[in-house]
Amino acid sequence: MSAPVRVLVADDQALIRTGFATIIDAQPDLEIVGECGDGRAAVDLARELRPDMVVMDVRMPVLDGIEATRLLAGAGVPDPVKVLVVTTFNLDEYVYEALRAGASGFLLKDAPPAQLLHGIRTVASGAALLDPDVTRQLVGRYAARIRPAGSTPDGTALTPRELEVLRHIADGLSNSEIAAALVISQETVKTYVSRILTKLDLRDRVQAVVYAYRNGLVT
Repeated sequence: MSAPVRVLVADDQALIRTGFATIIDAQPDLEIVGECGDGRAAVDLARELRPDMVVMDVRMPVLDGIEATRLLAGAGVPDPVKVLVVTTFNLDEYVYEALRAGASGFLLKDAPPAQLLHGIRTVASGAALLDPDVTRQLVGRYAARIRPAGSTPDGTALTPRELEVLRHIADGLSNSEIAAALVISQETVKTYVSRILTKLDLRDRVQAVVYAYRNGLVT
């Protein structure tokens, strides 16, 4: 049996923090290694305990969850920790900035426990957790607002087919759905996704989505 996924929970509301920890610790494949109530403590504890992932609230004292995420999982961090952002706020800005800071996924706190556990397992496995509706409505709308004036879509590094795959990723499609849409195998899709991430120097699908919206490759 493989070792359980080690999780750190950061939330400034003790009741929610304890609730999350109880739900997570009850799973045989998951283990709580620490809890804290502010972003600074989250960064310090994550660096000390090296959990497999952090469940991170956005609005916290001392240091907010977005800045804490940037310090743990952002560009240039030598040994990034996976972060799943969980918040009561589904505002465009929070979603976009959290993903841009390096979060691998985003969930609302009113999601049922099963969805939280699925999110943790998904992110821990190295996959990204993106709800297609959240992606299109929130990330897309906010990224469009902050796109530099007069900017032109920058997909020059990609072939037309890679650009097509990137647009499907940005629409929230899974590999199997992209394969069906383009009438190609899932293995071929995986190859395209890998090439896209390498060419654009992106860590995962979440960053690919942010890139696509930020650069006007999808609207």
